[in-house]
Amino acid sequence: MTAPPTLIRGLAAQARALWQGGLPMPVLGKAQLCLADALSGAFEAAPLEHAQQAAAVAAEAATGATVIASGRAAPAGDAAFANAVAAHGLVREDMHTGSVAHFGVVVWPALLAATALAPRPVSGRALLAAGVIAYEVGGRVGRELMTPDLARLFRPTGLFGPLATATGTGLVLGLEEEALASAMALAVNTAAGFNEWPRAGGADMFFHAGFAAQSGLRAARLAGAGAFGSPTVLEGDAGLFRAIGRRPAPEAIGFAPEGDFEIMSVFHKAVPACNYAQTPGQAALAAAKNYAAAPDTIASVKVAATEAALAYPGCDGAGPFRNALQAKMSIQYTVAAAILHGEISEACFADPADPAIGALVSKVALEADPALTAAYPARQGARVTIVGGGEEVTAQLDDVQVARDDEIWDRMTRHAVLRLGEAPARDLTRAIRNIEVEEDIGILNGLCRRDGTQASRRSA
Repeated sequence: MTAPPTLIRGLAAQARALWQGGLPMPVLGKAQLCLADALSGAFEAAPLEHAQQAAAVAAEAATGATVIASGRAAPAGDAAFANAVAAHGLVREDMHTGSVAHFGVVVWPALLAATALAPRPVSGRALLAAGVIAYEVGGRVGRELMTPDLARLFRPTGLFGPLATATGTGLVLGLEEEALASAMALAVNTAAGFNEWPRAGGADMFFHAGFAAQSGLRAARLAGAGAFGSPTVLEGDAGLFRAIGRRPAPEAIGFAPEGDFEIMSVFHKAVPACNYAQTPGQAALAAAKNYAAAPDTIASVKVAATEAALAYPGCDGAGPFRNALQAKMSIQYTVAAAILHGEISEACFADPADPAIGALVSKVALEADPALTAAYPARQGARVTIVGGGEEVTAQLDDVQVARDDEIWDRMTRHAVLRLGEAPARDLTRAIRNIEVEEDIGILNGLCRRDGTQASRRSA
């Protein structure tokens, strides 16, 4: 009797079958939007310190993949790293709530880099399909493994990003089923990222995305060179589930029942803050609009949210805030900034030590709401009550308000113009909007370069 396939080989078989079988247009359309969102973040965050640091360590290359918004090429792995860090740089990225992971900032930079290595031209539709399948694998495994307790300790994007990336880039690089399973297994070995950074004020979070993109791509290349990865890397005695989750793996991990693809559950953040600070901040905006007295009359602000929101590292942060990242993670800070500024924008986090925001942060109290918690993760609701000035104003949102499709396209084009110029940005937007008919999407490597020079499709 033939032994049943291991989990990783089962996932590889499903990935190859989906790759060969085609995907519905709405699913490919969602992948197109996710790509635009990732590029939007990378262009806007390119001047930020951590993005500049990641770009600085990318080696120079005459040809290869592109370091986004720069005028140069780099080896594929270096470009994947730098672009993933930049895409994650605003803390405004796509969100897969079931795994608590941000796949877009990892998957798309690695896939774009992989097009510079592929043995033959990669069509736009193939790139989108690889992205869908990458989200599917990362999302399914993430749903099975991640719990609120684990999310306090480990960074989900760092745990599942390498696996997702190895799957997508492995398909783009032409790996057959057995080699793809090895790529995925090797990538699981690089799962990493600890959630100590919110407490310490470190920038580790940004680099988790870079490590995941680079590691997943390298795992695919290793498998292509013949490297063999442990088939039981998920369910084995020292596999991912027992090592990280401290529990047995499920007997099977299946794809998309009835076409319910994981990428379709992804949402795009409307504001540059932690996922768990989004809805409280948005509810605070709604409450503040109906608060007639001056902000300095506020006596207290009560915030009700989910248990998951309050438990995630940094989200129940009352300061002092060393940097913008700590402020963006904090529900208290985001709520206070929303009330005082009347918006939640990058400017709200420019001065984490703002004394006015700090004074209001001290008046914000958080509590876990049982009804909101019961609705999570299908919905992420929050309620904010402002008390003071002789009045009490409450606003509740049953779910997070997400960025609209047109907003995503607008911010991508707007920031591409700022980094590339009007004409190159227009060419890039046109290429992504028409991606399904592009025969060689490797052209994006050239279109994302500041000098508009098309990078070679092959790189060392």
